[in-house]
Amino acid sequence: MTRWRFAAATDIGLVRQTNQDAVYVDGDVAVVADGMGGHAAGEVAAQIAVETVLEGYRADESVEGLVGAVERANAAIVRDAKENPERFGMGTTLLAVAITYDYAGAASPTLVHVGDSRAYQLRDGALRQLTQDHSVAEEWVRMGRLTPEEAEVHPRRHQLTRGVGVEEEVAVDVLSIDAQVGDRLLLCSDGLSNELVPDELARLAGDPVDLDDAVEGLVAAARAAGGHDNISVVLLEFDEVTPAAAPIRRTVTSTPPPAPALGRPKGGVRPRRFTGRVLLGVVAFLAVAAGVVALTHWYAYSSYYLADYKGAVVIYQGQPSGVLWYRPILLEATPYSMGELRPLDQRAVRATIPEPTLGAARADAKNLFHEWRLGVASTTTTTTNPNATTTTTGKG
Repeated sequence: MTRWRFAAATDIGLVRQTNQDAVYVDGDVAVVADGMGGHAAGEVAAQIAVETVLEGYRADESVEGLVGAVERANAAIVRDAKENPERFGMGTTLLAVAITYDYAGAASPTLVHVGDSRAYQLRDGALRQLTQDHSVAEEWVRMGRLTPEEAEVHPRRHQLTRGVGVEEEVAVDVLSIDAQVGDRLLLCSDGLSNELVPDELARLAGDPVDLDDAVEGLVAAARAAGGHDNISVVLLEFDEVTPAAAPIRRTVTSTPPPAPALGRPKGGVRPRRFTGRVLLGVVAFLAVAAGVVALTHWYAYSSYYLADYKGAVVIYQGQPSGVLWYRPILLEATPYSMGELRPLDQRAVRATIPEPTLGAARADAKNLFHEWRLGVASTTTTTTNPNATTTTTGKG
């Protein structure tokens, strides 16, 4: 059983002419969307996202249902932009936390995320960021090209690498939340996180006052710091919480991986006549080319990934899309079939799950199978024990 108390607010800020954020929260689900696009298009995108996610989640309160709701929101915004050219280019971030139900009917909190709206977890005064920003600057931090301090002032810190409604397909980060009674979750648009440093967020979000007062304090502090963007805040506090039986941390996309080619493309290079004048230049060029080819070959086969091949979970070596003429190599089939994975993990495998080593790929496949088997065992126990007592989980 999982229950939380909640409070929320959204504010136009001191600079923007309209509020393109949208917020919803109740005892089962919380959603924050930060729209983008001129002429009120961002406001439309954010509202479509919130309404579609709520509708999809209400229809299926599982992890798969929650992820599917985000994907339907993406499709709805893309479709609306096509039908209304004046809203071309609109999109939105999307951050949602919902109480989802597993095979055995246990209720646990799950987070889905696209964009740079953030989720923080507050426990005993310590603040931990749960989400990773899908922005150019933050991607460069993860690649080691920028320090976190440089990213905070980089001109591309607001340029998103993912958004809902931006492209036909969307990649969604999915995370089972490991919470304890008394923990607070802070969900916010970047109008809050850009204005306040983490220590101030922790102090205000953890203030031992009524949740509504804490939310008002956060909004007021962001306005006092400049209020350069719309400010949206949701604060949840857990009264009861059940952890997920098989925790999930995945990026899920419905884009299928390209089918690996069975052979390399044929072709040749025309013979060329060399003269003494260009011989030295050609030798130097060939040396450089050989180095590039060797480096490309190393990169092309430096990683591994899990994929679906005719219903089997298999391991490929290489990059899923290939690199130049270097195509992925099917190394081995694992002992597991796609039917022996949870639905969400099946989708992740079909989209490929990258791994740094062959051993890591084998271990991840085994772990996915065991997580599925836990769900099957829970279902069997629940449905076959004549002495079992079924308890209905109260939500709210």
